[in-house]
Amino acid sequence: MGKRYDNISELECSLDGKALRIGIVMSRFNIDICEGLLGACTAQLQKLGVAAEDMVLVTVPGALEIPLTLKAMAQTGKYDALIALGAVVRGDTYHFEVVSNESARGITDMQLQTGVPVANAILTTDTDAQALHRMSEKGRDAAMVAVEMARLVKCL
Repeated sequence: MGKRYDNISELECSLDGKALRIGIVMSRFNIDICEGLLGACTAQLQKLGVAAEDMVLVTVPGALEIPLTLKAMAQTGKYDALIALGAVVRGDTYHFEVVSNESARGITDMQLQTGVPVANAILTTDTDAQALHRMSEKGRDAAMVAVEMARLVKCL
């Protein structure tokens, strides 16, 4: 990106994924949607220069298990950034709100505690159709967020 603001020192954003190590945690609940997220995400990571051998995938039962797994991965010091992939589709009970809110809170808390950036690509939708419609774009976005934030943290 070019300089956008006069008289302010500005760090440049970078989407260069070369030599970055990226950890991915994916929920197995709503697996078709999650695998769609994963396919789009890993394809975009490779387009950005992240080597396949520098990506590690861990799967967990559901969205509530993602934050703990991310934290354990962050604490190893092996990853420049992490990505959370999941799909929470509204049902007939309050459980949707609990899972959506608590997984998001857990991811935010974990990255603030560890200093390792996390791209949160846990879809929270009303229907399966909405999730299927959004999965490719959200997967690609997560890859770009992870690379950009890994580079930004290194610059800071």
